[in-house]
Amino acid sequence: MKRWAFTLVAVGLLSSAQAGLFDDDEARKAILDLRTRLSQVEEQYKTRLADLGSANSQLLEQLAALRRSLLDLNNQLEAMRGEQAGLRGTNEQLVRDVTDLQRRQKDAGQSIDDRLRRLEPIKISLDGEEFLADADEKRQHDESLLLLRGGDFDRAAIQLSSFLRRYPASGFAPSARFWLGNALYARRDHKEAIATFRAFVAASPNHARAPEALLALANSQAEMKDGRAARRTIEELLKNYPNSEAAAAGKDRLASLK
Repeated sequence: MKRWAFTLVAVGLLSSAQAGLFDDDEARKAILDLRTRLSQVEEQYKTRLADLGSANSQLLEQLAALRRSLLDLNNQLEAMRGEQAGLRGTNEQLVRDVTDLQRRQKDAGQSIDDRLRRLEPIKISLDGEEFLADADEKRQHDESLLLLRGGDFDRAAIQLSSFLRRYPASGFAPSARFWLGNALYARRDHKEAIATFRAFVAASPNHARAPEALLALANSQAEMKDGRAARRTIEELLKNYPNSEAAAAGKDRLASLK
């Protein structure tokens, strides 16, 4: 369309030249000049079109490259979204794992603390004496005495004997031996009761229950019809523990012995 516009301009110029009544030479010169100018304009137009065509081609190539880049970017974005989704799932699992691990660690720590507390020695005050013992010692000793107080002398004797075998050096050992003698006496096993009370007095002569043990020993001997041995035991009681309540009871008991 631009080419036809240039042509019309040239024709108009030619018509104007003819209308101006130029002579033949001037007219030919004007015509040649117009043709030259027209040719230049056409060449410029062709060059311009060629440049535009080249520019359009480059622009199309650039657009195609841009589309490819956008496609690649979109694919990369989708891949990243997939990776992020996977990472979110992994992170959530890691959070659950860490939470579970922390819970188990806390439970394990609590369990260890509980075990350590059970292993820590406890300060015990019993029969005027103080000593350290672990929780298991105290539990077994106390359970044995509960059986004894409940009248289950057989089981009490078994438990106390087991305690002495397991904890021979325990601070509870004198108490366990004394009450074992009482359990044996209660179930009328006087021979074993005599041996147990004698062992108690020999091992713990300064124990608060030593006078009671001698009195119980004398009673066991009397039950065995051994009055002479019973009298000697009470005399020992009166000699070694004259101010004890057991000694006062022993005097009354001595009068009944033959």
